Amino acid sequence: MRRRLGLLSRGGWVVRAAQTGLSWGVTAVLFLHPTDLRRQLVEGELLQPLVFVSLVFISVLLYYMVSLMDPGYVEHNEDEKESVSKEQKIVISQHVPAVQLRRCGYCMLKPMRAKHCRECQHCVRRYDHHCPWIENCVGERNHPLFIVYLAVQLGVLLWAMVVAWSGLHFKQFSWAWLQHTFFLLLSFLVIVVCTVIAVLLLGSHLYLISCNTTTWEFMSRHRISYLRKCEVENPFDQGLFLNLWRFFCSCHLVAWENLYPQEESSGA
Repeated sequence: MRRRLGLLSRGGWVVRAAQTGLSWGVTAVLFLHPTDLRRQLVEGELLQPLVFVSLVFISVLLYYMVSLMDPGYVEHNEDEKESVSKEQKIVISQHVPAVQLRRCGYCMLKPMRAKHCRECQHCVRRYDHHCPWIENCVGERNHPLFIVYLAVQLGVLLWAMVVAWSGLHFKQFSWAWLQHTFFLLLSFLVIVVCTVIAVLLLGSHLYLISCNTTTWEFMSRHRISYLRKCEVENPFDQGLFLNLWRFFCSCHLVAWENLYPQEESSGA
């Protein structure tokens, strides 16, 4: 609870308020200008406007869920320390010589694939990256929801791009037209930029998920001991379908030490 209150007081609300204001501000612009949504609303065809507003609301709700939830912090209470040590003893007994578990200078012993985040001041399980836009880490607990958020957000952006384009008539271009449609044109440009970013993010994350690796492991393989010393390119890859199943459908935290190959651990 203390850590969560700390997260809420680190200025994260400024970023979250900016995200919320941008989402609803662009939505308001699309309804205030002569777009398809505006025309449907005026003509009493409420289905598409209501669906669009609902999707925007869902995307904002998912944003706050991903932003505020526990990304997979490695807890410090005695019960978890005891359970972790027992789990590691089992791993050691199964793999001889044992996998060399890394120690965090701040949090002491931490499980494989975890990393200490300097911004959050905590170790995060299956650390992917710290996202400044959500002011939170993306880790083992919230990574699946982060992907769902990106997919919903991308759907909203693509629809918003079509709607904004329907209200821009460049054949009537003039100084008066520019003044009248300035906010709609600005919103369209913002939507295009955000769409490109969302496509790149979602595509890259889906690729990494299909390989059962993370952004941190992909970018810093040469600095991570359990990858640098491993002869296999990716010791956690179990095939496309099992990787996707484990990522989206697993309800429990994974002891990644158990998946680390015995042959490679002997050279660690």
